Amino acid sequence: MVPLTQLVLKVHSRCDLACDHCYVYEHADTSWRGRPRVIGQRVLERAAQRLGEHARAHRLPAVHVALHGGEPLLAGPAVLRRAAELLRAELPADCALDLRIHTNGVRLDRAFCELFAELGIKVGLSLDGDRAANDRHRRFADGRSSHPAVLRAAALLNTDEFRPIFAGLLCTIDVRNDPVAVLDALLALDPPRIDFLLPHATWDTPPLRPAELGPTPYGDWLLTAHQHWLARGRPVPVRSFDSVHRTLRGQSGLTESLGLEPVDLVVIETDGSFEQADSLKTAYDGAPATGFDLFTNSLDEVARHPGMMARQQGLAGLSAQCRACPVVRSCGGGLYAHRWRTGSGFDNPSVFCGDLMRLITTIRDRVAPAVPLAAQQHGGLTGAQLDQLARGHGDGATVRALAAEQLDLTRRLLAAVGRGAGQAWELLTELDAAAPAAVDAVLAHPYVRAWAVRRLRGGEPGDDLGGLAEIAAAAGLRAGRPVEVTVPVRGGAVQLPTLGRVLVGGAGPAVLRGGPDGFTVRAAGGGEQRIAFDQAGGERWLPVRRVELPGGWTLALEDTDPQRDSHEYPVEQRLTAAALGDWTGALREAWELIQRDLPDYAPGLAAGLSTLTPLRPGPGGRDLSSVARQAFGAVGIARPATAPTLALLLVHEFQHVKLGAVLDFRDLFDPSDRRLFEAPWRPDPRPLEGLLQGTYAHLAVCAYWDSRVRAYDGVAGEPAEQAREQAARWRADTERAVGTLLASGSLTALGERFVHGVGAGLAGGTGTGAESGPAAAVAPLPVPAAPLAPVEA
Repeated sequence: MVPLTQLVLKVHSRCDLACDHCYVYEHADTSWRGRPRVIGQRVLERAAQRLGEHARAHRLPAVHVALHGGEPLLAGPAVLRRAAELLRAELPADCALDLRIHTNGVRLDRAFCELFAELGIKVGLSLDGDRAANDRHRRFADGRSSHPAVLRAAALLNTDEFRPIFAGLLCTIDVRNDPVAVLDALLALDPPRIDFLLPHATWDTPPLRPAELGPTPYGDWLLTAHQHWLARGRPVPVRSFDSVHRTLRGQSGLTESLGLEPVDLVVIETDGSFEQADSLKTAYDGAPATGFDLFTNSLDEVARHPGMMARQQGLAGLSAQCRACPVVRSCGGGLYAHRWRTGSGFDNPSVFCGDLMRLITTIRDRVAPAVPLAAQQHGGLTGAQLDQLARGHGDGATVRALAAEQLDLTRRLLAAVGRGAGQAWELLTELDAAAPAAVDAVLAHPYVRAWAVRRLRGGEPGDDLGGLAEIAAAAGLRAGRPVEVTVPVRGGAVQLPTLGRVLVGGAGPAVLRGGPDGFTVRAAGGGEQRIAFDQAGGERWLPVRRVELPGGWTLALEDTDPQRDSHEYPVEQRLTAAALGDWTGALREAWELIQRDLPDYAPGLAAGLSTLTPLRPGPGGRDLSSVARQAFGAVGIARPATAPTLALLLVHEFQHVKLGAVLDFRDLFDPSDRRLFEAPWRPDPRPLEGLLQGTYAHLAVCAYWDSRVRAYDGVAGEPAEQAREQAARWRADTERAVGTLLASGSLTALGERFVHGVGAGLAGGTGTGAESGPAAAVAPLPVPAAPLAPVEA
């Protein structure tokens, strides 16, 4: 059973528009006629109780609730306020509530917006484009246009006061409308996001298909809009397009209509009955009914209903034709309701099958080519682990879970690069089947992902597919396989990620042959070199050198890989023996200090930081440190004068590494918010992500100075006073930044939970102990967390 995390709560069962494409009133199901117009107090109370008990039973980190209808604003402000208050009161304190309302907008006024801003309710609007497009369907019963009223609602939501509650625009496609004009009209309203929906239809009642528009008019319409969206620089997220891009990369979709993720949504009608998704109303009368109600049945019982279970089976729940389709993992069979046909039920492809095939394959071939390299499946972070990270720490298991997600991401990126790469790609896929641990060891190298991202972004001079041969060769050598690979010579050397660098001189490719004890390299026009695995470094073999630290932590000092030049500052060249000795001593002293004074940070650091890249000294001896966003597990540092400073730089930079990994899979804020915010520690204002990164990193800075204050407890003198001043300064600055983030209005529900955790960590939360006791049973967070799609319910 999949726990239910998305709830559509019908607060009114009638509407003030008469849209002729509405799935509630204009399709097969007529159950709305016998239901109360407005949800009652007793139903509200019981709905909140049922959701609260379900969240506690499954330890849900977040739930998503959409107040819906009909037209939910017809319920009035008192009902909407009561619904929000009851839901929040019944949910456990550690479960975030993402509360939204979806409206046609004609009644939205300042009073409603003030209410929603007070209660933290995000507002989505339905709009089908410009006036001509919108008025094809969205009219009042007397024929009047709803367009001017919706424009007024959008303008109100776009004011500085109410922009934080603007969730976006929903547009139902009519292929008779010009897709470019529709997209431009929606973009002109500066929404935070847009979603395009296919009109609801089945094989019994197929969608409009004008003969002059060809066999796939909906796919062609979406492709035209997609091309225009790309040409305009992707000005706002478009959920339907983003879902296709994500599923082609092997990630989850953002909508019920695409991808194979289990559907975890249930509807509560105004009379308290449980129903499946509203879209099923288009199939046949009574199609969404479960026979359950919230006074008699729990959400666990609803989740086990055969109709709900049928929509949670992924690939196994699809028709044979869908299972054999090459794009099934992106399409997911389409929306469940669109598969209905009398006689075969839902055991059919979508009635939009051809359109979805056209859309997905065109985007795949033009925009996002990828050949899958099987990703290892990991459960992702639990809610307790995310809370650990939010407080600034993260134990070994938590950071290893982050690293597992990052390895999966690197595999997918490498698959996108590897298409058509010939021998190297074939060898890598063979090794992945025969010796996956060796492949993982190379792919976990931080600068493998940095190389892959550079390639996918168009590459740089010398940044060719030879990097794939280097990766395959290194994996083959690690596996002890008798490999033979043609590898590039760059700067007179052959590079083997995670192993080292062989100086061969000259140019042109080299042939590498490996065996159980070592390998040989023969360069064009040069002699053959033999390297034994147990051979120490010399003039021509420059192995990666590693520092063994107490407690089993091994840290690579990476000074050979050309891809390490991914940091903000210039990297150091090959370390001399003396410099290596200085680094080794400084690291051991810094690690001892971290274990003693920053014990909450030590386990995660040892689990996730695999590579330190020495940087060149800063001007005038200034301390320099950096992380590369696409190089999980690495930090760059210019060796500072003292071990305590090195300890501070290590924990500070690794905060950026951890948060970057969290953000790769979880939406903590609205990426379309382009405002700049004051950062107390910088003279220049920062974008929202920059402020979040700085705030999170300064948790470690605060912890460091707090430890120095404790060390000087009861001691007078300048060093003690300096420590107290620094501790007070960084704590005050970080507290201000937490307040700015929470007041931004652009954090998601999960983001608000995370930033509140940052505040708790700043106030002294430990974040430890999540690997024992009940917290360990928290259900895994979605990876990535998909937003609620109430408009499709």
